[in-house]
Amino acid sequence: MASPNRNARSAVVLGRLLGVAFLVCFGTGVYSYLLQQPLPGMRFPTRPAQLYQFTQGVHITAGIAIIPLLLAKLNAVMPALVQVPPVRGVLHLLERLSIAVLVASAIVQVVTGLLNTYQWYPWPFPFKQVHNALAYVIIGSLIVHIGVKLRLIARYWRKRDSYDEHGRFVVDRAAGSELLSPAPGPAAAQAVASYPRGLTGRLLRWIDGAPVPDPQDEPTEPSRASRTTPEATEGRRERVARRGFLAGVTAATVGVVALTAGQSSTLAEPFNVFGARQRHRGPLDLPVNRTARAAGVLATATAADWSLTVVGRDVSRAFSRAELVALGTAEAELPISCVEGWSQMATWRGVRMRDLLGAVQAAPGSHVRVTSLERHGGYRVMDMGPEYAEDPTTLIALELNGATLDLDHGFPARIIAPGRPGVLQTKWIEKIEVIA
Repeated sequence: MASPNRNARSAVVLGRLLGVAFLVCFGTGVYSYLLQQPLPGMRFPTRPAQLYQFTQGVHITAGIAIIPLLLAKLNAVMPALVQVPPVRGVLHLLERLSIAVLVASAIVQVVTGLLNTYQWYPWPFPFKQVHNALAYVIIGSLIVHIGVKLRLIARYWRKRDSYDEHGRFVVDRAAGSELLSPAPGPAAAQAVASYPRGLTGRLLRWIDGAPVPDPQDEPTEPSRASRTTPEATEGRRERVARRGFLAGVTAATVGVVALTAGQSSTLAEPFNVFGARQRHRGPLDLPVNRTARAAGVLATATAADWSLTVVGRDVSRAFSRAELVALGTAEAELPISCVEGWSQMATWRGVRMRDLLGAVQAAPGSHVRVTSLERHGGYRVMDMGPEYAEDPTTLIALELNGATLDLDHGFPARIIAPGRPGVLQTKWIEKIEVIA
């Protein structure tokens, strides 16, 4: 507990980084959620086509960066978390409860979010809904925490106000800090003297490596060595400890980002060691999240009598694959951008959605609903707003990267549209209907 890094300044610095990361995750996460569950009247930009690739890549990367930052923050404030007595009154109890909610929800959020990138769900609750709800809990409790600690944050916001001329941390008890100075000297002596009695005190002394005080000991004159130890030496030791700690946190954060960002970034692709997906690996040079076998469409997707039913207001038609091709095809460079964080550009060829809707006399500005051959799953039915249905690059894709669509990529036909999550790029489609 006596580390020079466990002070209010360290907590403020790490808190700033965490606050920025949580806000970035919150903003990009809300955007992703609204794309999947839009509110009435909402419309979304279709340009740039890589917009969701960027926002979700940032979301996952920032979420992964939160993990070492959160561990470092918990390390810095550990003495306050295990303070004795744990509660000093009603207001202090409420403050402690708000911190408990913030810490618990943050840990659950980043752990479940990380496991979601690998599509592993060892829990009984629905991930998407809980992940969305916890985001608001975190931001709300973060606002409360900042409000409670605002005076302390302002006091230690600047480095020059946090350390003396020798580089030693300045303890300002008027600011309300629960973190005592761990540096050698009077403040540290007071911290050591304030160990609680009993097993808790023995445990904390063991952690700190502090000797058990002897009540018979009398204060003695400091030795010549301690008298001659300059204050600058203490400051130098603190600076070395701080720099080593911050260097370790920086290395850990940069490391986890660099080793996973390659699943969504071309620049970092050579360093993608731990990303859930490796780009350019899969059928037709493109990764796959959900296979045809997992979706249960092996027989229906390859049936000789497959047709795509398109239902307009007054006209309905069934198109075979050959009839779709006869309508005329177009080519588009669009990314597959998955909520799990990985993404990759690909070349698609197929029938424009607006041309297909025109074949059933759908009015401009129509909302459409797309249904997959899948019989189970939360994304077997997908709604598409008019901004996507009318976009010239939104295709009923029949080919990928110059070859016939692979079965695992959605053969015989799938949706591809700009700026949409991969879960909304419905595969193995059987019906498109105008709903408004």
